[in-house]
Amino acid sequence: MSEEKKDESDLKLDYKIENVVATVVMEITEKIDLVKIARKFEDVEYNPERFPGLVMRITDPKATFLIFSTGKMVITGLRRADQASAGVKKIVKSIKKAGINVSNPVITVQNIVASGDLHTFIDLNMAAIVMENAMYEPEVFPGLIYRMKDPKTVFLIFSTGKVVCTGAKNKKFVKEAFIKLNKKVRELGIAKKNEENIEYQDITFV
Repeated sequence: MSEEKKDESDLKLDYKIENVVATVVMEITEKIDLVKIARKFEDVEYNPERFPGLVMRITDPKATFLIFSTGKMVITGLRRADQASAGVKKIVKSIKKAGINVSNPVITVQNIVASGDLHTFIDLNMAAIVMENAMYEPEVFPGLIYRMKDPKTVFLIFSTGKVVCTGAKNKKFVKEAFIKLNKKVRELGIAKKNEENIEYQDITFV
């Protein structure tokens, strides 16, 4: 077993994807008449005075679509990126049922949000000092914001070891980011066995 694989297997990776956000661009011959879609289907939301897009939800895969007259859509709520294609097919079919011509949808995953647990308490005060690209303002927000450069992601890290990861474009990057963070917090010595071991003290720079 290589050293890299050994390191990975030794780490307790505990995370799950909570939300996949994607955008879709469709070819249109004229602007989409959202009123037409709203009249055709009862289970949609369209209030142009409040929001310019029409909201349509599907249950399999479970997702919410924001449809705009320009032929663009935003998908939220997916648990897996590979579910986007099936969802888009259903929405395109519904749009066509309303008598509107759309074609060639192009899907782009924009953001994957995942939650996880590092299974250790984190000394956020120390983490803010020793981690590059980290910001911690407990009077504003209880978590530390850590911007990882490679893979490009943003973590919200809490003292309990719970984390939220955003910004990844695919699930491979999510896994890589969690592996890297898990190793980093232990190598930097900011992982603590219990909350009592976290020292809250003023740090003086000489």
